Amino acid sequence: MAGPEKREARLTKDLEENLLHLREVLGIGESFDVVERRLEIGGRAAAVIFVDGLVKDDVMTDVLRHLLCVERADLAPVALEAVLRRHLPHIEVNRAGTFTEVIDNVLSGPVALIIDGADEAVIIDARAYPAREPEEPELERVLRGSRDGFVETIVFNTALIRRRVRDANLRVELIPVGKRSKTDVALIYIKDIANSDLVDTVRQRLKDIEVAGIPMAEKTVEEFLLGRKAWWNPFPLIRLTERPDVAAVHLFEGHVLVAVDTSPSVIMLPTTFFHHIQHAEEFREDVLAGVYIRLVRFAAIFLSWVGPPLWLALVHDLPLLPPGFAFLGPKEPGVVPLGLQFFLAEVGVDLIRLALIHAPSALATALGFIGAILLGDIAAKVGLFANETILYIALAALGTFATPSFEFALAVRLSRLVFVVLAALFGLVGLGVGVAVQAVLLLTMKCFDVPYLWPLVPFNGRALWAVIVRQPVPLREARPSVLRTRRPETGTSGATGTEDEAGGEDRG
Repeated sequence: MAGPEKREARLTKDLEENLLHLREVLGIGESFDVVERRLEIGGRAAAVIFVDGLVKDDVMTDVLRHLLCVERADLAPVALEAVLRRHLPHIEVNRAGTFTEVIDNVLSGPVALIIDGADEAVIIDARAYPAREPEEPELERVLRGSRDGFVETIVFNTALIRRRVRDANLRVELIPVGKRSKTDVALIYIKDIANSDLVDTVRQRLKDIEVAGIPMAEKTVEEFLLGRKAWWNPFPLIRLTERPDVAAVHLFEGHVLVAVDTSPSVIMLPTTFFHHIQHAEEFREDVLAGVYIRLVRFAAIFLSWVGPPLWLALVHDLPLLPPGFAFLGPKEPGVVPLGLQFFLAEVGVDLIRLALIHAPSALATALGFIGAILLGDIAAKVGLFANETILYIALAALGTFATPSFEFALAVRLSRLVFVVLAALFGLVGLGVGVAVQAVLLLTMKCFDVPYLWPLVPFNGRALWAVIVRQPVPLREARPSVLRTRRPETGTSGATGTEDEAGGEDRG
């Protein structure tokens, strides 16, 4: 019981007693990377404690150089106040009065300075997390546009957002999550736009997370935010992005962002079905080109979703159909039953995808060629698969890869696999039942009280038209009314396209 009591206790004016407690809790002497450096400041014994690898060496060298030059008379009348006000040439400095505060800060990266005779520690934020340079996200590439993307360091990510949202009302609240990991999670919103009830709900759910740590970062946070009702549902209720421009657009529209340290993906809340099938590329092209790109993408997603199971269902019920449908049947059905062919081909495409993920970059192209061309061609030539099976599965794969949201694409793939099984066993009736069940599921889904199929259900004609046809930015008149934002006026230039004429209730 001594450990917890010491962690909750306040620091004393005895340096040695403080260091004894901190050595025991932090494992100084056991862990090589937790460092205690003894020094003397103005004739007083002192010590700095930090984690090696998380501190900027040049910054701390300058700080210590100034501190070591302090004379005894310079510390009068109160040593801690004198150090803070006159002898610390660093901007980010704070105080900590308890062992818990000191320990949490040290493990987060800052340096703790403890002076004999002072019952508070000085926290010097000279962190230098291992980080890579911002680069364009692999999953959200555009032909025109910015090439920077979020990285694994939360401070860099918030800076990328603030660079695009220079609004005094932008709020970035830091909430530690995880009893042991204490991972920094940022709740980001524009105060006079975002719905206050939504902000309060997300904030409370983040604070209510009870878990030892979140090494899987945003995925763990997502599951806690959405609760048990989303665990069995393959369709994503949140949208992830690694693009700062897309995140900024959603902030202007009234959405709330959740950024997790160690993750380059930012959660956007709330989202609908249509958020997952639009892409920033549509807004980087001329209006007509953007409309064309959007319609092609929608058609590809729809055909990949129902195309293969619909063809399979029609072939299954071919004897019951009018003579005009006779051309649908495969000329060479293959040795394997047609339904099993589709199932195996779907699994084969996923197998190739997984192999490409784990293969070295130098081998990925060759492996993709072998999997996609040779295996399919040989399977058709030896009579295992029908040529039509290879064709429709290839088209479905193209539609899947054309889906901007990887999570949504995976949900479509799983749904299509179920449709294929139902179509192979029960024909058009089975496919119809599967589609009906899927429709009911989508109709009943909500994300933070926002209907998943809005603006289709509940119907909003103008907003639905804006979703289907990419609108010129000057014609965007209002934020999505479904978000119930504080201010109805727009001011975005961006990429969700779910606006309508009603706006939100102005409670600002």
